Amino acid sequence: LRMLQVKLIVTGDDFGYCPRRNQGIVECFLAGAISNVSLLVNGSAAADAAKLARRHNIPIGLHANLSEGSPVCELLKTNSSLLNEDGFFHGKMGFRTALSKGLLNMSEVKQELKAQVELFRELTGHLPPHMDGHQHIHVLPEVRHVFAEVLEEYGIKYTRVPIEPGLHNCDWIPQSLMDFYLGVEEDSFNTVDVFTRHGIRWPDIYIGLSTMGKNMSVSTIWSAIDAAMAQLPPEAPAAPAPRHGTVTIELMVHPGYPSVPPVGGCGEGPDDFSQSWERLHELQTLIKPELQSQYKTRNIQLCSFKDL
Repeated sequence: LRMLQVKLIVTGDDFGYCPRRNQGIVECFLAGAISNVSLLVNGSAAADAAKLARRHNIPIGLHANLSEGSPVCELLKTNSSLLNEDGFFHGKMGFRTALSKGLLNMSEVKQELKAQVELFRELTGHLPPHMDGHQHIHVLPEVRHVFAEVLEEYGIKYTRVPIEPGLHNCDWIPQSLMDFYLGVEEDSFNTVDVFTRHGIRWPDIYIGLSTMGKNMSVSTIWSAIDAAMAQLPPEAPAAPAPRHGTVTIELMVHPGYPSVPPVGGCGEGPDDFSQSWERLHELQTLIKPELQSQYKTRNIQLCSFKDL
C-alpha cells in the first residue's frame, strides 16, 4: 500500500437546528471528533451556533436549505413557488416532486440561496469557505446550475458531491432509503460537469450515507474509508486537482442530543430524525478514543475546508 497522506474533513451538519444539536456538535469538536461544521442559517438556534463557532474557533460553512422550514429572504416568506400551502418549504421529497413537475421558480431559488449566504456572513462575519445542500438539494436538476452560479459569484470554492464509493454493497440500508440514496448518487454524477465548469471543487472522496444514524460504528466508518481508498486509481486520486500524494475525504455526520419539541427546527419544529436517539448514537460513536487513535496510526489528519 502506498503511503498516502489522508486529510479527513469530518463535517457536523445541521449546526443551528436547535440548542441541543449545537451543544452536541460543540462537544464533538472540542473532543477532536469533528473538524468542520455546516450551519443551517434558518435553524432556530442559528445565531447561537454562530456565536459558539466564534467562541471555540470552529471552522464553519453553509448548509443551504430549500426544503425544511421557512425561507430567510423576506420577499419569499409570503408568496413564492418554494412554499407549500402551509407557508413552509415543500420538504425533502416534496421539493423533489415540485421540481420534477416544473413548479419551482429558479430565480426564487437563486434569491433564497443568496439571502442565505448574506445571512451567513451577517451571523459569522465572513463568507462560507464551503457550501453544501441540506437533504442534498444542491445536486438536483436545475438547482445545481443556480447553486453553482451563486458559489461562483461569491467566490465560495468548495462544495460536497455525495457520491459514496461502496454504497451499493451496504446491505444494511433499507430499500426505501437506498432508493433515495441512489437518486442522490445519480443527481451527483450529473452535477460533476456543472460544478467543474464553474470552477468549484470538492474532496476526492465523500462518505456519510452508509454511516448515518444507527448504522454508524467505528467499523462502518473504517470500512467506508477502506472501500473508498481501494477504489482510488493506482497513481493519483481522481477529483479536481488533488495535491500530490494527498487524498481528501469528507465524512458527513449528524451528531447532537435529540431535539425536544417544540424547540428546534427551521420554522416548523424539529423532524423525526432530530428527535431520535440516532443523533446521540453518532455523537457517542464519534468521540470514541479508539476511532481517534486509529486516525493517528493510519496517518489521517483531521482538517477543515479552509485547510485544503
